[in-house]
Amino acid sequence: GLHGKSFIPMLSGYACAVPGIMAARTVEHDKDRLATIMVVPLMSCSARLPIYTLLIGTFVPAAPLLGGALTLQGATMLGMYFLGTLTALAVAAVFKRTLLRGPQRPMILELPTYRWPSARNLAIGVGGRARMFLQRAGTVILALSVVLWALATYPKTAPEPAWSAEHAAEVQLERSALGRIGHAIEPLVRPLGYDWKIGVSVAASFAAREVFVSTMGTIYGVGDAEGEGAATLTERLRTERDARTGRRAYTPLIAVGLMVFYVYALMCMSTIAVTVREAGGGRIGWGWAAVQFGYMLGLAYGAALLVYQGGRLLGLG
Repeated sequence: GLHGKSFIPMLSGYACAVPGIMAARTVEHDKDRLATIMVVPLMSCSARLPIYTLLIGTFVPAAPLLGGALTLQGATMLGMYFLGTLTALAVAAVFKRTLLRGPQRPMILELPTYRWPSARNLAIGVGGRARMFLQRAGTVILALSVVLWALATYPKTAPEPAWSAEHAAEVQLERSALGRIGHAIEPLVRPLGYDWKIGVSVAASFAAREVFVSTMGTIYGVGDAEGEGAATLTERLRTERDARTGRRAYTPLIAVGLMVFYVYALMCMSTIAVTVREAGGGRIGWGWAAVQFGYMLGLAYGAALLVYQGGRLLGLG
C-alpha cells in the first residue's frame, strides 16, 4: 500500500532513520507520507551494527554454509536485516488499512536524471555529514558513558579482607546507584532472559542504540584499572554468571533475542525528534511519535519474549 516514492526514504533508513524520515517529504499525500515515516525506523540502520557485531562475534560460530559461500555469522546478520525489512512492509500494510487508510495509488517512482558527483562535492558532503554525526552521537555517547561510570562507581563500598578483587568489584557494582537502578527494572526484563546488567544497558540505550555497547563496557570494566589482566568484553560476556541462578548470564538464545529486540525497538532520541517535526509538529507530531515509539517497543518486547520463551520450550535455552 505504500507509494512508489516511499522506496528512497526506506532505502535511506538502512544508513540512518533521520535522513530517511526527512526524505519522506517527497511523498505528496499526507497519509502515504505518515505511513512511510512510521516504518522507516524498522530498517536496520548503521547504529544497530555495533550491537549485532558484538553479539554475533561472541555467540554465533563462524560455521560455513552453502558450501562455504556464507557463514552462520553472516547469515545471522543478514537475517536481522531481512527481519526488519519484512516487518516494515507488514506494518506499513497494517497502517494503510487502519489509521492511515486511503486510496490505493499506483506504484510509480519518477527517477531524476542521475549524474556522477564530482570527487570534491562528494568529499564535502560526506565530510559534513560525518562531522554532524560525530558531534551529535559522539557527545551523547561520551556524556552517557561518564554518567554511567559515575553511577557504577558511587556510592563506594568498602571491601572486606576476605573478598577477592573480582568479588569486590562485583559487590561495588551491585551496591552502586547503577546496580540499584538495574535491580529495580529487572522484573520487567527477566521474562526475556535478561539480568539487571542487560536491563541497565537496554535502558541507557534509549538515548542512542550504540550506547548499549559502551554501557556494557562500563559495567564490565569496573575494577579493571587495578590491573589483573583485563579481559575483553567478549570474554566477559562468555564467562559471566547470573548471580541468582549460577547459570550463564548470556547464551546464544539470549543473544538472538537481544538482537531481535534491537531490530524492532526505537532507541533513538534523534529519530523521535525528527518524527515529531516531520509528522506535523505540536500535539499532532508528538502523538504520531508516541504511536511510533509504542508500537515498536511492543513489537520488540513481544518478539524477544517469543524468541526466548519459545527457544526454552524447544530445549534451546
